[in-house]
Amino acid sequence: MATPKKGRNASAQSKPGRSLALILIAIAALTGGMFASGHTKPRLGIDLAGGTSITLRAVPEAGNEAAINKTNMDTAVSIMERRVNGLGVSESEVQTQGRENIIVNIPKGTNSEQARKQVGTTAKLYFRPVIATEIADGQGTASPSPSPTGSPTDKPSGKATDKPEATDKGSASPSASPSTQGRAVTDALKADATPSASASDKGDKASPSPSGSGGTAEGDANALQAKYTKLDCTDEKTRSSVGDGVKASEPTLACGKNSQGQWQKYILGPAEVDGTDVDKAQAVLNTQTGAGWTVTMDFTDSGAKKFADITGKLAQNQSPQNQFAIVLDGDVVSDPYVRQALTGGNAEISGNFNQQSAQDLSNMLSYGALPLTFKVDSMTTVTAALGGDQLHAGLIAGAIGLALVVIYLLAYYRGLSFIAILSLLVSAALTYTLMSLLGPAIGFALNLPAVCGAIVAIGITADSFIVYFERVRDEIREGRSLRPAVERAWPRARRTILVSDFVSFLAAAVLFIVTVGKVQGFAFTLGLTTLLDVVVVFLFTKPLLTLMARRPFFANGHKWSGLDPKSLGAQPPLRRTRRPSAPVETKEA
Repeated sequence: MATPKKGRNASAQSKPGRSLALILIAIAALTGGMFASGHTKPRLGIDLAGGTSITLRAVPEAGNEAAINKTNMDTAVSIMERRVNGLGVSESEVQTQGRENIIVNIPKGTNSEQARKQVGTTAKLYFRPVIATEIADGQGTASPSPSPTGSPTDKPSGKATDKPEATDKGSASPSASPSTQGRAVTDALKADATPSASASDKGDKASPSPSGSGGTAEGDANALQAKYTKLDCTDEKTRSSVGDGVKASEPTLACGKNSQGQWQKYILGPAEVDGTDVDKAQAVLNTQTGAGWTVTMDFTDSGAKKFADITGKLAQNQSPQNQFAIVLDGDVVSDPYVRQALTGGNAEISGNFNQQSAQDLSNMLSYGALPLTFKVDSMTTVTAALGGDQLHAGLIAGAIGLALVVIYLLAYYRGLSFIAILSLLVSAALTYTLMSLLGPAIGFALNLPAVCGAIVAIGITADSFIVYFERVRDEIREGRSLRPAVERAWPRARRTILVSDFVSFLAAAVLFIVTVGKVQGFAFTLGLTTLLDVVVVFLFTKPLLTLMARRPFFANGHKWSGLDPKSLGAQPPLRRTRRPSAPVETKEA
C-alpha cells in the first residue's frame, strides 16, 4: 500500500521556537547596545529639538557680479554641507533660496556650536605669510606674544614639517619697539610682502625712512602699520570688518586667539596659497612619535609648488616672520612656523592639539574654499515649542489610529488579535532601538516627517498580518483543520506580503533619492519600517501562529479564537491532510 510523501511545508516550521529565539536575541542585543552606548533616545531634528537657522547672502567681488550663478551657488551648498557634516552634525539642511541666498538649518546638539561658526565663516581660505603679530590688550596697544598653540576653542597652531614632530612651537621673541618694528614691517611690505632675513635680522639697524616718502609702497606700509597699532581685536565689530575689501594679492590685518584665550593681531602679507590648493586634510593621532593629535595636509600639484616656495622663503627668517597664517574670513585659525622648505607636496601641523581642535582645523582646511563670499543676513534661534506641539498632535493621531486598528483586530479576529498585537509591539521595539542607534552611527535624526513615516508603517505592518490571517481562514473554509491550514496558507500569503513590501520599499527608496531635506526623513523611516515588517512577519508572526495552532483553544476552533469553522462557514468533515487516492488493485485473469 502506497504511503504519501511528507511535504516540504509539513517540516518547514517543525521548530518555530528557533525563529522566535533568534528575533528575541536580536531585540535583547539591540537594547543592550542602546543602553551601553548611552543613546537611549533617538536624536531629534531641528523642528523637534530646536536649533539655528542662518540666512547667507552671496556677495561677489568688485566687477564680478556674474559670479553669482547657479553653478557657483550649487558648489557653495555642496561645500557647506560637507563642512557641517564633517563635524558630525546630523539632519542639517543647506539649500538655496532665490538667486543669491542660502538657508542653513543646524539642529541643536553635539558640535552644533562649531558648525554655526564654520558655516558663518564662508569666505575663501588663504595661507598668508606673517609679517608681525602681537597680543592685543583692547586699548590699541600690544604686548609680547607667547607661542599660540592649539586648544579646543582657540586657534590651533604648531610646527609645519615634512615628518611628524613632537616639539611644540617655541616662544616668540619679544616685540621690538614701535619705531624699530615699523621699519621692519615697512621693509617687508616693500619687498613684495615676502619676509626676508635682512628684514627680520637687521630690522633694528635699518636706516629710518622719512615718513610719507619713499614712494607709494612705503606710504601704504606706513598706513597699514598705523591701522595695526590702533587695531582692537577684542571688539567684535572691529574683528568682523578687519579684512573687508582686501584682495588676496594685498597685505592685510587679521585677528585670532592663542591658547591662553587672548586675542592676537597680525599683519599678513599677500596670499601665497589658497584653499583650492589643499587636496586633502585630516586629523591623525600620531602615536609613533608621541606628537599626539596632528593635522596632515596633502596639496595639489600646483599647490605643492606654491607651498614649497613660500615655506622655503619663510624658513630663512626668525619669528614671527617664519610663520604662515591660515586665514578664514579674516580670522587666523592657525599660524604654524617652518624650519625648512616643505617640498613633498604634503605637510603636518603639530602642537597642543586635542581630537576636537585637530578635527576642526582639518575640516576648515578640507572644506574652506568657496566660489563666492557670503555675508550673514540673519541668524535666528528655532525653538522646539512649535515642533513639540506638532509632535504631540501627531502622536495623538498615531495613538488614535493604533487604537482603531487594535479594536478592529479584537472585533474581527478575536484570539488572533493577540498574535497581531504582540507582532506590533516587537516591530515597535525594533524600530525604536534602531532609530536610537542610527543617530550616532549614521547621523539619523527624527523629525516630524520621519514620525509620519513611522505612523504610516503601522498600517503596512497590520496589512501583512491581515493577509496571512485571511489565507489561513480560507483554508479552514475549505474544510481543513488549523495546523495544516497554517502551513498551506503561508506560501501564498508570503508571496503577497513580499510583493506588497517590495512596492512600499521601492517607493521609499525613490522618494529618498529624488527629494532633499525633511522629506528624506519620511522616506528613510518608511523604508526602514518596511524592512522590519518582513523580519517580524517571517521570524515572529508565522512561528508564533504555528505554536498557537498546537494549543486546544485555537486548534479546536473555539468561538473566541477567530478560527471557529462554524463561524467561518466551513463544511464538515474537517480534513487534517490531503488523503492520497487509494491504489486500485486488480487481479490477473
